[in-house]
Amino acid sequence: MPKKPITNKLLWLFAVGQFGWSLLSGLISSWMVYYYIPAIGSDDAGIFGTGYITQKQFFLGLTIFGIIMMIGRIFDAITDPLVASWSDRSKFKGGRRIPFMKAIAIPFALVTVGVFVFPQVPGNEIVNDIIIFVTLILFYLFMTIYCTPYNALISEFGDTQEHRINVSTYISFTYIVGLTLAFLVPNLAGMLEGALGKANSIRAAIGIMAAIACVAMILPSFLIKERDYIEAKPVNTPAFKSLFSTFKNGQFRRFVYSDVIYFFAVTLFQTGLAYYETLLMHIPASNTFMLMAIMTAVSLVLYIPVNRLATKIGKKNLIIVGFFSYAFVFFLASICGAWFPGIVWGILIAVCAGIPMAILGILPQACVADVAELEALKTGENRSGMFFAARTFAMKMGQAIAVVLFTAVTSGAAAEAEEALKQAQAAGKNVNEISQQISASGEMSFRVTAIVATVACVIGAVLFFFYNEKKLLSGIEELKAGKKKEE
Repeated sequence: MPKKPITNKLLWLFAVGQFGWSLLSGLISSWMVYYYIPAIGSDDAGIFGTGYITQKQFFLGLTIFGIIMMIGRIFDAITDPLVASWSDRSKFKGGRRIPFMKAIAIPFALVTVGVFVFPQVPGNEIVNDIIIFVTLILFYLFMTIYCTPYNALISEFGDTQEHRINVSTYISFTYIVGLTLAFLVPNLAGMLEGALGKANSIRAAIGIMAAIACVAMILPSFLIKERDYIEAKPVNTPAFKSLFSTFKNGQFRRFVYSDVIYFFAVTLFQTGLAYYETLLMHIPASNTFMLMAIMTAVSLVLYIPVNRLATKIGKKNLIIVGFFSYAFVFFLASICGAWFPGIVWGILIAVCAGIPMAILGILPQACVADVAELEALKTGENRSGMFFAARTFAMKMGQAIAVVLFTAVTSGAAAEAEEALKQAQAAGKNVNEISQQISASGEMSFRVTAIVATVACVIGAVLFFFYNEKKLLSGIEELKAGKKKEE
């Protein structure tokens, strides 16, 4: 029976799932560190962690919290190729991808809420450390089970160059909307605080967000019948053999090198955003949603130009522009509030960030789809799930390093500040003067994270010059033309 044609309506329905999982991911990446790690000068920072989670530093400035997050990311990265292979080799009646998404959407949303709810055993930091470790591991496992098959469908629904760019554009839009909505947590919590109290209002806000995300993830998994559109045979290559074969692809490696650095830089910035606002710009964290809305609006205005320019001047050139644009944004973050505080800094950063957000939100996914299609044409084996999993594997390694570095740098400043205050009080010194010095030192630790992100983006741009897009696309055209002649 002939397959149904892939339409933009189908691609938009598919993109709704991206909104759901990006919202859940945004809740963890944007607020977990902020609500569990205290910071000098911020009332909300550390509200769930102070007195519950171990805050001491260990070897090389690492914290228990940072180690837990790093292990979670590494576990997440390792499970990506396993789930990808499972998906590539599956023979489910409903398809190779959709059944995974349908089964895990609800547990994924529930465990996201659990990360902020369960580690609250009074007076027992070790028990809380273990609880947050377990819930975070489950969060990353469930995210992998949903996202890896989901990402594989990007390549399979992107059966033409036009569809690849379109689906990348649509999921980029829903990704940004989901991430932006995640920043609404302080605003929603503020509305509920009078009835529930500060801590529980935050948890309630996260619960509401997770419920919305759950509905969004379920919709495409029930409304899209995968086998009506895709005819894909299960592959027989074992998981890690498939992963190694994927990384043998030279063009894919060149792409991944810069992609790892990109996600390292973006994770540093995203983790620190609420701190940059409260401690450097001296504005409430509730402004985050407004700034993200501005960023999203600028990005959306640029979607059509980016979509059209990608076909004219190539994805590679635009991605390099995106890297340098992000470098400028992160540089602004490193100096924001240095001469004067205020929301002006936030608006400037938000407007400028809309440019690289549009470019790097759309095009990298299309690049992976290009590589996956060429490999499928060469080998006759569609391993798109593994290509996207391999990209995610490398991406998460960059994110893991970023989170460890961020918590080590900023927690170190907080620990030093606390010790300095104790010594000043014991010696009878002017505590106010010491507090001002400590505040300046704490601010500098957050500026350092933005400076590191700036340098990383410049390096990522340089590395991406080695990606040969023209060779890739010409190879696809030649092999497709050859197949048509054979038919």
